[in-house]
Amino acid sequence: MAPTELLAEQHKRNFSAWFEGFQTKVVYLTGQLKGNARKDVLQGLADGSAGIIIGTHALFQEGVNFHRLGLVIIDEQHRFGVHQRLALREKGQQAGVRPHQLVMTATPIPRTLAMLQYSDLDISIINELPPGRKPIVTSVIPAERRPEVIDRINNWVCNKRQVYWVCTLIEESEVLQCEAAEKTAELLTRALPNVRVALIHGRMKSTDKDAVMQAFKSHKIDLLVATTVIEVGVDVPNAGLMIIENPERLGLSQLHQLRGRVGRGEGDSYCLLMYQSPLSDTARQRLGILRDSNDGFVIAEKDLELRGPGEVMGTRQTGAVHFKIADLARDADLLDNIQQTGEQIFTESPDAIQPLCDRWLGTSTDYAEV
Repeated sequence: MAPTELLAEQHKRNFSAWFEGFQTKVVYLTGQLKGNARKDVLQGLADGSAGIIIGTHALFQEGVNFHRLGLVIIDEQHRFGVHQRLALREKGQQAGVRPHQLVMTATPIPRTLAMLQYSDLDISIINELPPGRKPIVTSVIPAERRPEVIDRINNWVCNKRQVYWVCTLIEESEVLQCEAAEKTAELLTRALPNVRVALIHGRMKSTDKDAVMQAFKSHKIDLLVATTVIEVGVDVPNAGLMIIENPERLGLSQLHQLRGRVGRGEGDSYCLLMYQSPLSDTARQRLGILRDSNDGFVIAEKDLELRGPGEVMGTRQTGAVHFKIADLARDADLLDNIQQTGEQIFTESPDAIQPLCDRWLGTSTDYAEV
C-alpha cells in the first residue's frame, strides 16, 4: 500500500518487471480504477489468482476482499493514520490468522518511534546513501530573497540541471499566506523566459500527472512547479535544486521526504527553505533541525521531542501521553519500580493480568499492533 497514485504506479512498474519470469500475477488497485477493469482486479483478490496487489487507500475500502492475505507492506507509513493501517490488517484476518506486517518510512512518526522504545517492533535500519550520492546542502532563507533565488535558477538551468519549486497549497489562501502553485508557475514563466516551466498538483488527472513527470524525467522540462504531490515516489537524478515555499507550514517528516527528491544523482544538490517572516519559535527549531541533519532517524527523534509520542494504545500519532491516573512529571520517582512490579504480578498473580488489561485497556490493545 502506497499513499499516492504516482508512487503506486511506480511500484507496479517495478514489481511487474521483477516478477515477469514467475507465475505470480501482479495487479493494481486505486480509486481511479473503474468498471470491468476494477471488477477483474477485485475478482482476482477474492479468488486468490492475484499474487501481489499494489494499490493506494483503495485496498482497505468496502467491497475489497482478500483470498488469503499473508503479508502487508506499507510504504511511507507516516502518510497513513492508525485506523487506515488497522483496516488493511483486519481485511487479512481470517480464522485467527493475521498477516505479517512490514512498514517502511524514511522518517518514523513520533508514535512509531515510541513503539520502538517499548521494543514492540523489530527494526531494520538502512542508514547509508547509495554509492556516488552526496549529502544535500540545506539553507533556510526569508521570502524577501526570492529575486536572488530566481536568478540562481537561471544559472542552474544553464548548467543543464533541473529544478523543483514546491508550493504548499493548490489555491490562494490569504489566511495561511501560502503561495498558490498555479500563480507561482505563471510568475516564474514570466520571470524566466528561457526556462521550460511545467506544473503538477494533486487535482490533475492521473494521465496528465504521469505525462508531466515523464516529460520532466526526460528533461523536456527544466523547472517543475509542484504541490506536495511529489513528496514520494519521484526519481529524477538530474534534478539537484529544490525550493520549498512556506516550509513552516509542513511537518519535519514531510519536509525531509520532499527534500529527498533531490540528491539522487552524482552532482551536488541543494534545498532552499524559503519561509514567510515572522517565524514562531517552534517553526524556527524545526527548520534548524532540517538544515543541520540529513538523517531521517535523527529528524524523527527531534520530531518526537517537539511533538510528543501520541498514543500507542490509541490513534493519536503525536502529542503528549495521557495516562488515566499517572502523571509522568509528578510520579517520576515511581517509574523505576514499574518493571519489578510487573514481574511480581506475573509470578504471584498471573490470573489477575487479563482482567486488569480488560478493565483498563478494553479493545485499545488492537491499536498497539499497528
